[in-house]
Amino acid sequence: MHETLWKLHFPEFIASNDKVIKQLMDAAIMVTLPARQQVFYPGKICDNYLLILSGSVKAQIMSTDGREILLYHVLAGDSCVLTTSCLLGNNNYPAEGYTETEVSAFAIPAHIFHRCLEQSTFFREFVFRNFSQRLADVIKRMESISFGSVEQKLAKALLASGEKTLHKTHNELALELGSAREVVSRHLKRFESYGWLSLSRGAISNINFDALHKISHFNDQS
Repeated sequence: MHETLWKLHFPEFIASNDKVIKQLMDAAIMVTLPARQQVFYPGKICDNYLLILSGSVKAQIMSTDGREILLYHVLAGDSCVLTTSCLLGNNNYPAEGYTETEVSAFAIPAHIFHRCLEQSTFFREFVFRNFSQRLADVIKRMESISFGSVEQKLAKALLASGEKTLHKTHNELALELGSAREVVSRHLKRFESYGWLSLSRGAISNINFDALHKISHFNDQS
């Protein structure tokens, strides 16, 4: 049953003392996926409710001009908001998901998910609480992509790490911001010319938090 993994990542399941939850844990299948593997795609049927144990999955959509737009990341201890939505609405996936690293997860078959949702108050509360939290994160992210200049969004993304050195490529930042790599590169080079950061292959260092903070809040102060 992989009780140790349940206890480590989802201790509330162990503590619930719910017979239905015990059946769910027994039915869960441990799966491991390699990095950069497609997990789902538009139109795919949702067969399992996934609870991530380790690694990271990114969910994204394609814009009309062919750009990838990141929706959210699913990390250890998380459930996927699109998976939950598809299971609850009996719909197919509307977006695509890829593993960013090797991923381990508990896969709970759809029929077990629905039975436990019907029979267990604990599981219903867990599912809807996580769904609500993840959905709020997605909405917040879409707002950040839709509003504000690329310059502001880039400054906020650089500040979000809290580190003086950020190990991300220009393409990864562009994906997060819903912008084009060339646009992000142009703004980063301008930031570098101002002395706000230093660019190297796969990394952005010497980030000036004070300067970027002022840029990220420019519209808020005007």
